[in-house]
Amino acid sequence: MTTHNQTYDVIVIGSGPGGLAAAIEAKRTGAQDVLIIERATELGGILLQCIHNGFGVEVFQQDYPGPMYAQLFVNQALELGVETLLDAMVLEVTPARRVFATSRHTGLLELTARAIVLAMGCRERTRPQIRIPGSRPAGVYTAGTAQRFVNIEGYLPGQRVVILGSGDIGMIMARRLTFEGAQVERVLEIMPFLTGLTRNYVQCLQDFDIPLQLGHTVSRIIGNDRVEAIEAVRVDERWQPVPGTEEVIPCDTLLLSVGLIPENELSRAAGIAIDPITGGPFVNEEMETSLPGIFAAGNVVHVYDLVDWVTEAGYLAGRGAARFAIAERKRTAQDVRLRAGDNVRYVVPHKLRKEALAEGEQRLQMRVTRPIEQRVSVQLTDGREVIVQHRERYVRPGEMVTLKVPATAYDTVRRTDELTVRVVEV
Repeated sequence: MTTHNQTYDVIVIGSGPGGLAAAIEAKRTGAQDVLIIERATELGGILLQCIHNGFGVEVFQQDYPGPMYAQLFVNQALELGVETLLDAMVLEVTPARRVFATSRHTGLLELTARAIVLAMGCRERTRPQIRIPGSRPAGVYTAGTAQRFVNIEGYLPGQRVVILGSGDIGMIMARRLTFEGAQVERVLEIMPFLTGLTRNYVQCLQDFDIPLQLGHTVSRIIGNDRVEAIEAVRVDERWQPVPGTEEVIPCDTLLLSVGLIPENELSRAAGIAIDPITGGPFVNEEMETSLPGIFAAGNVVHVYDLVDWVTEAGYLAGRGAARFAIAERKRTAQDVRLRAGDNVRYVVPHKLRKEALAEGEQRLQMRVTRPIEQRVSVQLTDGREVIVQHRERYVRPGEMVTLKVPATAYDTVRRTDELTVRVVEV
């Protein structure tokens, strides 16, 4: 298992085509530590169950199946030294770019990122979201769930199938189920036009004589333990059922291909502004969201037609995240962290610009944790030597202590990243 640092230049959430491309491009752009967090047990996202061809024509000028397309990017990411945390769930992302995640391998993790790329993809609309009336029998699936059953789990969801929605996954599954010996009765689409790609309509429906009925929907699911039939109905221009057009179609399975929703629960909880039209974050030309240093890539922003376009969006986000992280690292490298040491409760400021000492004397203020009623030394140390010290007759928690750091300490301070303030008896 990979050892995970607590601080990364870039953390990518999700390892689909957008997340993989973002991690790869972040590395190429100069980000040092890049981590992908993935909730599944392997990298690749939804591509692993998309065993049909149609991937890579624009990026590679080759026509690959989904798993092969994904593997090309997995190989690149691992060769570049991208770290991975698999089988892990991200619980929260904060505006300060803290990431809280958990897995059975590591327990609860709190990680810090100089930049974050959100690449959680999208999810399918389900039956409750489109409010199909009827009983609740087995045999109603989203098209993506059926795709996983057939292509990964090795199960055939049914023998006689009706598909609601002419989205790409639904049309692709019409062909796939036909290959496996199922009878696809028809595809129903509530809109008066095709909602997926024309090429999928030709290759998946027309080539296999699968009927498509536009302007139709499912008005009722019939069956108790298992789907026995569905009732189809024509709709008018306001999507209302036209009385007298009902038709009962015997089947044992209903697949839903009725749209995809960008997966943005983490984004909303972090306070990222969401476009109500796309359901994804507002982004700039580098795919940066409304929160500085947090970027988004792929179907989490809006639903793309081609995986190649998701990859290109991932490249943009990864490049932008790396640039942000590098600038943040350089800025941070110019700061010295001030740590509360022996008998110091806190010290303000918490960090000091190295160049500030070149500009003149700097004042540190602190409170002690316990009183010392005899002469004491207030010290600033880099762990090897005392850089500055000041004597006091006594110190008490109720009285603030001040230590002045002269400009003459600049040459020493600029060579370190952390200094400790302590109060000790003389």
